[in-house]
Amino acid sequence: MLDKSGQIIYVGKAKNLKNRVRQYFFNGVKTAKVMAMVKNIADFYYIIAPSEIDALSLENNLIKEHKPRYNILLKDDKTYPYLKIDLKETYPALRVTRRIKKDGAKYFGPFMGGINVNDVTETVNLLYGLRPCDKTLDKTKKAKPCLNFHIGKCPAPCAGNISEEEYLKNVSSAVAFLSGDVSQAESVMRQKMVDCAKSEKFELALKYKQGLEFLDKLKLKRLTALNKFVDLDVISYRSDGIYSAVNLLVVRSGRMVGGKNFAFESAALTSSDAISEFITRYYKAGQDIPEEIVVGEEIPDYKVLEEYLKERKGKVVRIICAKQGVRKQLVDMAEVNAEEYLSINIDKIKHKDDMTVKACQKLKERLGLKNYPKRMECYDISHISGVDRVGSMVVFIDGEPARDLYRRFKIKTFEGNDDFRSLQEVLSRRIERLKTDPEKFAKPDLIIIDGGKGQLSSVKEIFDEKGVTGIDLISLAKREEEIFLPTGSAPIVLGKRDYCLRLLQRIRDEAHRFAITFFRSLHGKRSLSSVLDGIKGLGKTKKDALLKEFKDLSGIIKAERGDLTKVAGVGEVLAKEIEDKLKEEGLK
Repeated sequence: MLDKSGQIIYVGKAKNLKNRVRQYFFNGVKTAKVMAMVKNIADFYYIIAPSEIDALSLENNLIKEHKPRYNILLKDDKTYPYLKIDLKETYPALRVTRRIKKDGAKYFGPFMGGINVNDVTETVNLLYGLRPCDKTLDKTKKAKPCLNFHIGKCPAPCAGNISEEEYLKNVSSAVAFLSGDVSQAESVMRQKMVDCAKSEKFELALKYKQGLEFLDKLKLKRLTALNKFVDLDVISYRSDGIYSAVNLLVVRSGRMVGGKNFAFESAALTSSDAISEFITRYYKAGQDIPEEIVVGEEIPDYKVLEEYLKERKGKVVRIICAKQGVRKQLVDMAEVNAEEYLSINIDKIKHKDDMTVKACQKLKERLGLKNYPKRMECYDISHISGVDRVGSMVVFIDGEPARDLYRRFKIKTFEGNDDFRSLQEVLSRRIERLKTDPEKFAKPDLIIIDGGKGQLSSVKEIFDEKGVTGIDLISLAKREEEIFLPTGSAPIVLGKRDYCLRLLQRIRDEAHRFAITFFRSLHGKRSLSSVLDGIKGLGKTKKDALLKEFKDLSGIIKAERGDLTKVAGVGEVLAKEIEDKLKEEGLK
């Protein structure tokens, strides 16, 4: 569905498209959100897909690409941590990750609802000693143990201090614990606590005691009426006709590990439509797909959803409408939470709407823009006296940051300190990418320049030179927060509390932050190279490794020699040479 400017405002699917569309115009009482959407519909276009699964997948891809206002977008979703063990590694490591991949590794989580992932890793380390590092180990070569070995957090397989067979037994026990077998872990923990107490290692015994308390906390989350191996998500939906909320409860290995709430606007005709759309959007985002998804009402196309989820997970996924038993109790619990979240957060949701979509609509009116500024881009330049010059591009969609679309630019075509020419170079390259790569660099509705009339004029020159049309252009000057337009000499000044000005300030400040971050990164690398040049055996790879470990030169200066030797390729001799060089430069 498109509005009068050709902007996509809703994407849907149906086996019988004619009947589906008729529902929006002729069917009984509709929610306020559906009515608001219908008023904005000016045109339709449709695509015929070979199957319902293909239609579902295409719908998802189009929503992801165009972010239509009346679809469920889940902008506020947090990504919760998981633990990952890749059994294909020689000595599998225990790693924290926030992204599930189809890489054959085992993932455990998500860790939420009062269960801290660091507490879990600490417990696994205490019991089984899985290595926490990212090094690729070679059985034929022995390395020097790092600090983790000396503080008892790793058995140092890299140094050959543990056989592969014994290490894999520990991995197997850790996998069993993370899969829900707390009893065996509790027995091991209790025995180790007693042994440490007998040996008068009271500090370590206290750690084991705290570990036992954490295991008790895990046991309390067990849902006794559920199979201990079951993984399921429970989804409930509530709406007041304009704003909607979903509560999602997460059960893993028979334990309630937590829940999360989502607030959004949706033009779905029924609550089952909204739940169906939520399921496809939520699990499309790379979340862990459980064996069961439990809902409180029938979803007409649930078989298609099951097939779609099966393709993504690689295993059968069941969507169950709970009518009785513990699953129904969980649904009731989720419904109460969704209702509560909606009632408590309704003012926050409305305020957010005022700060984003409505601010975009008002901005078009206040500034007399040609377009509704759905996609706004803001540009800033950062440097010190013309050194390490960089530009930033940040993107806001419907008034909210779209961080995956941010881009950075190094100034390449001239030397010296000239913000005007820097902006012209960045915008020239941006416009070229609009022609050569429109998928990654889609056409913006509004471009905002951080600066005054001079910066705006320099960019306008590039627009005229390259024949750019259909994109609004403004600048925002920091001191008085004046807005300049290419068509007028007098600036526009909005009230300090005006949501339109606050929106422009947010995107301007974000562009500045993003530029400064990139500049500091480049400048830190340059400073590191200049100070450490000339040290034999310290090439680019080792410098990059040092920078990754210590973030910047000041971190390396503060580091002790033992800390330096933890970095791959930096031995005792090289660490001493680095220390000597820093002392020679008067930095240490």
